[in-house]
Amino acid sequence: MTLVPPPFDPELAAALELIGDTVSPGITVDQIDAFRESTGIDAMAGIDLTADGHFEVEDRSVPGPAGSPEISLLICRPRAPRTPGPLPVIYQVHGGGMIIGNNRVGMEGPLGWAKELDAVVVSVEYRLAPEHPHPAPIEDVYAGLVWTAGHADEIGGDAGRVLIVGGSAGGGLCAALALLARDRGGPRLLGQMLLCPMLDDRNDTPSARQMAGLGVWDRTANETGWTALLGDRRGGPDVSPYAAAARATDLSGLPPAFLDVGSAETFRDEVVGYASRIWQAGGVAELHVWPGGFHGFDGFAPQAAVSRAARAAQTEWVRRLLGG
Repeated sequence: MTLVPPPFDPELAAALELIGDTVSPGITVDQIDAFRESTGIDAMAGIDLTADGHFEVEDRSVPGPAGSPEISLLICRPRAPRTPGPLPVIYQVHGGGMIIGNNRVGMEGPLGWAKELDAVVVSVEYRLAPEHPHPAPIEDVYAGLVWTAGHADEIGGDAGRVLIVGGSAGGGLCAALALLARDRGGPRLLGQMLLCPMLDDRNDTPSARQMAGLGVWDRTANETGWTALLGDRRGGPDVSPYAAAARATDLSGLPPAFLDVGSAETFRDEVVGYASRIWQAGGVAELHVWPGGFHGFDGFAPQAAVSRAARAAQTEWVRRLLGG
């Protein structure tokens, strides 16, 4: 039976037409190097990290996982905090399908929330696949979190109010990070914001099959990313939940979650399923499925009405969480 894809939102469909010549939905393994060299995701990192002088910006090298190289943390602190005492910390994990990106990518949202709500932003650089397969990326992300919580006072932050945020691969790593912090008795997290997260290496949901060849990240690209991370273990029986959070059998005891996804994207069904399983485990999750949204639509087409609604919902959740 042929699966008919849901339609894209008209404004988003127009944006897809404009970017169609530079963004291909299906990236294969032999295209990873070319993808990295393109203007693609790294071009999204070109924002003013100081937010017109509001933040002081520091690159800090901190210890990585045991026996591994140091990792780089990008730290953005308010120059003149309006709030006395330690500030909440937004710990950001960038996207890029596990194969591309750096700790400048994806900072627009966290910096906007931090400017409005008086928070510190820490963005972690992690080793990329396939050169560094699992567990390198998640161990780097965990090491950065441990350093951030342990040195929160040094950067003006509150170790008891750390929110983890990530989009796409970064969202998947944040979901895995919440599991790892729970299971290792690591830093206690205030919440987890999972934006169109990459959660399931099995890559065989109805939405993955519906959207093949469409949007900006389809089933072929998803297979490429997961294979880069996991090699021939991808889709097999022995994949760790710290690599693919959808593999977790126990979703109890996790921090409150915000999940969002487009209705017309590869990750739709795995995200909806993950939120449902958090509820089934007695947890707290807020789920948004944006009609007609493709993967990362609010970054590619920020002026579209559905993008503005998505950004407003994200901001409101962060405001409620950090506002206590």
